[in-house]
Amino acid sequence: MTEPTDARARAVRTSGTVRIVGAGLLGSSIGHALTALGVDVVLDDASPAQLRLAVDYGAGRVAAPDDAPGLVVVAVPPDVTADVIERELAAHPEAVVTDVASVKLEPLQALRARGVDLTRYIGSHPMAGRERGGAIAARADIFIGRPWVICRDEETSARDLAVVEGLALDLGAMLFEMRPAEHDRSVALVSHVPQLVASLLAGRFVDAPETSLQLAGQGVRDTTRIAASAPELWVQILGANAEPVVDVLDALADDLRGVASALRAPDSPGSRRAVADTIRRGNEGVERLPGKHGQHRRFDTVVVIVDDTPGQLGRLFGDLGELEVNVEDFRLEHSPGAQFGLGEIAVVPSAVAVATEGLTARGWKIASLND
Repeated sequence: MTEPTDARARAVRTSGTVRIVGAGLLGSSIGHALTALGVDVVLDDASPAQLRLAVDYGAGRVAAPDDAPGLVVVAVPPDVTADVIERELAAHPEAVVTDVASVKLEPLQALRARGVDLTRYIGSHPMAGRERGGAIAARADIFIGRPWVICRDEETSARDLAVVEGLALDLGAMLFEMRPAEHDRSVALVSHVPQLVASLLAGRFVDAPETSLQLAGQGVRDTTRIAASAPELWVQILGANAEPVVDVLDALADDLRGVASALRAPDSPGSRRAVADTIRRGNEGVERLPGKHGQHRRFDTVVVIVDDTPGQLGRLFGDLGELEVNVEDFRLEHSPGAQFGLGEIAVVPSAVAVATEGLTARGWKIASLND
């Protein structure tokens, strides 16, 4: 018998019935992923229309009164997370209950203040999402390769921990263990403040002249991509994690004031160094971000002009394959009003010459090289 090629198909860790409360983006995405693995998924949502939509799209089935889930996943907005966790722990006394809220300390403190027995509760948070929300935007693959934080405590049993870890691993995520306060400080820095910065910058475009916006390139699009997120959800997230977010914002505000002061008198002694140090420190910060396979390394970029016609991307990747050039990352920037795009191909430095010469010989136009 031929072994399945998908490792996840060979050893699915999640068994029995999984109940998902909240049929939005994360809840429905978990449902799609588990359903694809053959797991029985039941869905519940405060909105009948949202629930019906998630079921119609195949994220699971409608919950029945006699369901006996072994795992309950709470995927509801932060302002009701604690309430739903408490309810699910009481309604399903044999189940392990986890949640996927982006803030971990506030719901935990609320539950402890109520005297809820949290022996079977394990907080978790997949660092995955999209700018769009709801069941219609759900995708089974959004967790693959993404961090999934698990916040256990001394009362957590090894068996219950294995259930939540198995869920994350079945969905292709990478496990991280943190304390709730550590998690909240971390996401304030790498998720919550970046959302605010993107929104503040994009907000400057509202009253900007149209001619200015026509000059926008991929850099500003990258910087403001997440500004399209839903305000209603982010009001809850930021309110629940306010203290760590304010700490980062205050430090960032000091940095901005320092740069602004230097630029008010750019010829004054030390001003240019202050600006250069700001850019250099940003370089150092970017280099610390994990890259492909968790490597802290940078790649060179080959920029290729790609005609806006069917089959061009397939031909480009086919040519790169023939040249034995591994694509570490790829981004396509469309040029407004032009019938072509700029394909930015990230490669290891040693492959730049091979890619450039080989693609040129095959008729591709190279726009530029960046290091």
